Amino acid sequence: MNQVLPDTLLDVAAEVAVTAAVEAGHAIRAGLLGALTVHTKDATGDVVTDLDLRAEQIILGHLRRVFPDHRILAEESGVLDSTDDTWCWVVDPLDGTNNITIGLPVCTVGIALCHNGTPVLGVVHEPIADHTWTAVRGRGAFGPNGPLWHPAHRPAAAPVLAWLQGYPVTRADPTARALRLTLESASRRLIQLWSPLLCWVMLSNGDIDGFVGYRAGLVDLPAGALLARESGMHLTDFHGITLDERLELPVGEVDFIAGSAEMIPELTLLVKSAAAVTVTGLPD
Repeated sequence: MNQVLPDTLLDVAAEVAVTAAVEAGHAIRAGLLGALTVHTKDATGDVVTDLDLRAEQIILGHLRRVFPDHRILAEESGVLDSTDDTWCWVVDPLDGTNNITIGLPVCTVGIALCHNGTPVLGVVHEPIADHTWTAVRGRGAFGPNGPLWHPAHRPAAAPVLAWLQGYPVTRADPTARALRLTLESASRRLIQLWSPLLCWVMLSNGDIDGFVGYRAGLVDLPAGALLARESGMHLTDFHGITLDERLELPVGEVDFIAGSAEMIPELTLLVKSAAAVTVTGLPD
């Protein structure tokens, strides 16, 4: 496949990724009707289920069959090296595992393709509604109802925001506490869905006004961030500087602010003001 021109490769890649994500989503939806096998992954309390593993194997099968030379970074399998490291697939087979283990059917499937670290294709599938969102760098973002593009705006009322903190962040983390308190006090609602990809979808749809992430892992970021950028949203660091599209895969974490051009300055001020907030009283 490495002899294929990039545009043609992306067309094929998009078709393969959508097929893989939808098939994995169908397996997840069917599996939610039965009993789950749950294992704890590490000391942070992160968990994995048999559905995560089943969905990941479905996706890897599709990717390996069509793109055997491409590198893969998968949530459960880790890094699967190959002969061409310029192309790397990033796979989150079930984003929202902690939700489904408590009976909350809020989850997504995420697949991204990066070229030299830059996301060029993103696919997010929501298994319960059977909806899919896609983005190709420079070609726009698309959802179940067509193209996603939202002009810059500032909501008349207080904004609805989403919050994400990485798994290593503890309840006692003073920065996380300050950020949550500041964002919550300035918003109409601050949501934390335990499925970051769904937050990216909501931002791209215009359902929420902003998304702030603290020490966020990179597996969820490529597909979601590309979807947001291609729908007209902006991504910056906590200082308001445009976030580099290129990611340092396979490991790492990132702080980000995402929203429309009109919302970014306001969110940046909120994040900066959080540095002056002292939060106490919550147990570790």
